[in-house]
Amino acid sequence: MGARLLCLCLLTALLGYYIYSPLPEDLAQPWTVMLTSASLRALGHLAEAAELLGLMNYMEGLRLFTALELVAPTSDENVTVADTELGSVPVRLFVPRRAPGGLRRAVVYFHGGGWCVGDAGMRGYDLMSRRISNEINAVVVSVNYRLAPPHRFPAQFEDAYSVTKFFLQSQVLSQYGVDPARVCVAGDSAGGNLAAAVAQQLVEDPEVKTKLRAQLLIYPALQVLDLDLPSYRDNAEKPMLPRSLMVRFWSEYFASDPALREAMASNRHVPAEAAQLLPLVNWSRWLPAEMRGAHAYASPAVGDTELARRYPGLLDPRASPLLAGEARLRRLPRTLVLTCEHDVLRDDGAMYAGRLRQAGVPVTHLHAKDAFHGAVTFLAGPLELAVAHRLLDACVGWLRENL
Repeated sequence: MGARLLCLCLLTALLGYYIYSPLPEDLAQPWTVMLTSASLRALGHLAEAAELLGLMNYMEGLRLFTALELVAPTSDENVTVADTELGSVPVRLFVPRRAPGGLRRAVVYFHGGGWCVGDAGMRGYDLMSRRISNEINAVVVSVNYRLAPPHRFPAQFEDAYSVTKFFLQSQVLSQYGVDPARVCVAGDSAGGNLAAAVAQQLVEDPEVKTKLRAQLLIYPALQVLDLDLPSYRDNAEKPMLPRSLMVRFWSEYFASDPALREAMASNRHVPAEAAQLLPLVNWSRWLPAEMRGAHAYASPAVGDTELARRYPGLLDPRASPLLAGEARLRRLPRTLVLTCEHDVLRDDGAMYAGRLRQAGVPVTHLHAKDAFHGAVTFLAGPLELAVAHRLLDACVGWLRENL
């Protein structure tokens, strides 16, 4: 009996140790965040074990979370929802049921997940899309682009761009009753990366006659040249996106190459020929003083040039929209950038807001000091967070006024 009690106490202590992780004092509903973080860590450990045993790729293991969160395309009294294809790419389409009273707005949305996991049919994205559709009377196209592995950069960008370009055709906009002057691209995390890259490419494409009205970037990943920004240092172990996982996402976007991942982990993956691009991502210039804090800037160490030859996407603005020059940025539409204090990607968004502002683009930078990466999708169920509704309310309000 004593041995059983001891084992029970040890297991309880172990479980408590696993679940508990120090959280910033300003995070609301800390136990909900803690339980979610512990669940994701557990899934990550299982995925690592499965990869070591040769059963599956690490990212395939993480997709189990995606599968658990999938919901069917179910219409309600406000919005008609259907899974279909646009430009030969799968999408989940949300169309308001009420009479439009004129032409509607439209939002083309790209989900997050490090280009490797995620789905437009996940509960959080489904709720977000139907809420945007209903509250601002907009057609929402939520895109299911290909994922890595097995599909590497630029496949994800190509799918995102293909859907957007197809949707912007006058006959397609007319089919859905959309005003061509009121179309926005949007996305969170890796989806924010795709939205920014798509917006940049559209201004260079002579075949596209319809211009975007706006872009909405929610804690976007915008550059891979420097993975040692203050936000990467400050939030290396924070939920829900520790630095190690973001490095893994970036490396898997290009290849399943341990050498690339190790170089990124030590911030030694930048080739010598990238020297002229580093000022574009120099956080000591582009970050607000309160985000720079007491950190001292150090330029990324020059790494293996062979890596850049094998993976040219490292220097491609389609993968790192922060590498775009000012002449291209100047032509972009009005922008909302949402960043979260407790997020490794915080500084990417803040730097982009600064560069867009300098280029003369109307920018709203909303910074949530009490939020973390992924917060916007916690909209329902046992893991619902008030901060998710607050941030989504802010995004919807901005779209209502600017789209």
